[in-house]
Amino acid sequence: MAESDEAIRWTGRLDPAAGPRYLQIVAQLERAVATGLLRPGDRLPPQRKLADHLAVDLTTVTRAFGEARERGLIDAVTGRGSFISARQEQEGPPLDLSMTIPPAPKGLRLGELMQRGIAEILARSDADQLMNYHGGAGSLAERAAGAAWLAPLMGALPPQRIAVVPGAQAGLNALFSLLARPGDTILMEPLAYPGLIGAVRQHGLGMVAIASDADGPLPEALDEAAGRHGARLFALTPTLQNPTCTTLPARRREELVTVARRRDLTLIEDDPYSLLAGDAPAPLAALAPERTWHVATLSKVLTPGLRTAFVVMPEGTDGAPFLAALRAAELMPAPLMTALAAHWIRIGAAKDLLDGVRREAAERQLLARSILPATMRAHPHALHVWQPLPAHWDRNSLIERARTAGLGVMAADAFSTGGTTPDAIRIALGAIPERARLAEALGLLAGLISNEAQAGR
Repeated sequence: MAESDEAIRWTGRLDPAAGPRYLQIVAQLERAVATGLLRPGDRLPPQRKLADHLAVDLTTVTRAFGEARERGLIDAVTGRGSFISARQEQEGPPLDLSMTIPPAPKGLRLGELMQRGIAEILARSDADQLMNYHGGAGSLAERAAGAAWLAPLMGALPPQRIAVVPGAQAGLNALFSLLARPGDTILMEPLAYPGLIGAVRQHGLGMVAIASDADGPLPEALDEAAGRHGARLFALTPTLQNPTCTTLPARRREELVTVARRRDLTLIEDDPYSLLAGDAPAPLAALAPERTWHVATLSKVLTPGLRTAFVVMPEGTDGAPFLAALRAAELMPAPLMTALAAHWIRIGAAKDLLDGVRREAAERQLLARSILPATMRAHPHALHVWQPLPAHWDRNSLIERARTAGLGVMAADAFSTGGTTPDAIRIALGAIPERARLAEALGLLAGLISNEAQAGR
């Protein structure tokens, strides 16, 4: 597995206990496309080269590519090879339960909010300047807006500790570029957000999963892994964790911070959902401000198109190296969207939008609770649920049957950072606009899960 070719950076270790290897390869392809690591038109490595890299026989890769073509993931061009299909940009399941996005809140007209907000911005700003290059960590007003947005979680923050970035993914990529070198080990939760996994792989880093229980990563497991691997970074999502919906209790957070201080670990806290949850304990950045990088995006709780996130830098940190790492990949956030986000925060519209998303998420969670099996794991304001499968289902078989039924869901494989992958799926509740259609999709999926006659392992 020493291959460093960019064309196979998306691949990961195959787990003998995680089902057919050809389906694991397909799942890695799907995850790479979903996270943007592979884009439409990207050329895949020759099958024999991929087989050597993964230490499998050529037949396994050939079967995986055939399955990927059946799913519309890739196209084959005679004499040229296989490419990520451009159809990925247009096609998708008719009933999409795979994408975690905030649902449009009832009673708020997003279009009117945008029109009014942009008009107010243009009335007091120079349009030419808005459309120009903007360097640095954001204007003082934008950084102050970030501090105001995060104040309910962390109290008063000096704007100088905040950097405005074009989305959480850009912030995470910059952090891994700044804090790690290819070959370094990153300590992570056993299941993690695919974007986080994609960023780790893109930078050539290794992942070590920290054993967890119902309250999250175990402090003693973190301590042992940090010592054994000499790791310096621990990346986690402590609130409404994606995909499991786990929120670390206050005591567990304090215990993990104690280990981090003893082992001199830097913490990367990916935290899009604390404000949405409304009942989250203090973030790690408040408990250990000297060693925590806190990433809070607006895209996951307000609307994806804002592409604005705030990175809270550790106390005493010189922000210049982080900004240099950010500029190397993402020159700047879109100034108009950043200005709109800051304006909405200042006038209270962002809080109104957040409250609307929370109310709609609560309604959708109640709907899911009334339809899905009782084994589901959720939170009253989460945008997804975690559904363990009954013994008669293998997750890969269920995904295939769901696709046939026109349903898009994500198997646990897309979130695995190593170790045993559970037979479970993540069900997103925000991408289907109408609740009635969402109820239809959940009903179809619940019927499929309970149907032993169609099940397969």
